[in-house]
Amino acid sequence: MSDRVDVLYIGGPGRSGSTVLAQMLGQIPGFVNVGELWLMWERGVRENELCGCGQPFRSCGFWTAVGDEAFGGWDNVDVEGMLEVIPFLRRFRYVPFFALAAGTGAHAKKTKRVLGEWGPVLQRLYPAIQRVSGARVVVDSSKHFPYAVLLDEIPSVDLRVVHTVRDSRAVSYSWKRRKKRPEGAGEQSHMPRLGPAWTAFTWDLWHCLYEYLPASREQSSLRYEDLVREPARCVDDTLAELGLGDGIEDYPFLNGREMALAADHTVSGNPVRFQSGSVKLRLDREWQDKMTSADRRLVTAMTAPLLLKYGYLGKQDDGA
Repeated sequence: MSDRVDVLYIGGPGRSGSTVLAQMLGQIPGFVNVGELWLMWERGVRENELCGCGQPFRSCGFWTAVGDEAFGGWDNVDVEGMLEVIPFLRRFRYVPFFALAAGTGAHAKKTKRVLGEWGPVLQRLYPAIQRVSGARVVVDSSKHFPYAVLLDEIPSVDLRVVHTVRDSRAVSYSWKRRKKRPEGAGEQSHMPRLGPAWTAFTWDLWHCLYEYLPASREQSSLRYEDLVREPARCVDDTLAELGLGDGIEDYPFLNGREMALAADHTVSGNPVRFQSGSVKLRLDREWQDKMTSADRRLVTAMTAPLLLKYGYLGKQDDGA
């Protein structure tokens, strides 16, 4: 294995199919899907939530081995120190600092502080995941643009980004649905629900950032609707564009639009990450019938330029 780890990073707004894509990629020999790794310190190491394998994080043999390999055990990481700066990654008011770093390479005090706190830890974490898994490529579905910018600064990481796109109206409708979040050890909770104006704003923001200030020199775009219709072709084209397709001749886990999934060691993500066995891919069109006309008009108006760019309006409209 090389000194740098190939990290295939899935970026874009939430509810855009990142978990499904990560599950597919994780079934490819030489690839390992670890979920939304930027949330590992909070939800895994501190809160001990469930891994995708069904075990609490600190009871999972895979993550125990990773912690031992990277740090001699998770207790040797200053997790609270890392979490002190996570607001700089999470809150929208700090996004311009990361946009500046992506666009010019210049770092403000906030991004320097995050890099100083997280950089040495991530420098050891991703190679440890590679060694423990034996994988050639680590699939990280964190989606978050600031974290992608941070990863691109890590010397041990060779970052490749797939920018995922889904119709903004489908995304907005998904965020309003009540969805259980079963990861909390010993308790049930629900994922947050967001209003249409906020989801439209964030949809525009993330797409503009990934479109015009890519976090990596190697980046590809993929529409969720295309992935569901032709999964093998889309995965094949994406890996070829990112220079990760060498040696991959077919995808035995795919039979048309049906996937045969083994459990992944994912630390966070959409609840569908707990799926295993045979899973049928289908395009979720519920929003077309159940989204209110007011919500639909608002989201369409706020996101129209990019909806047109990505082929969701006019004759090519997938929502028709």
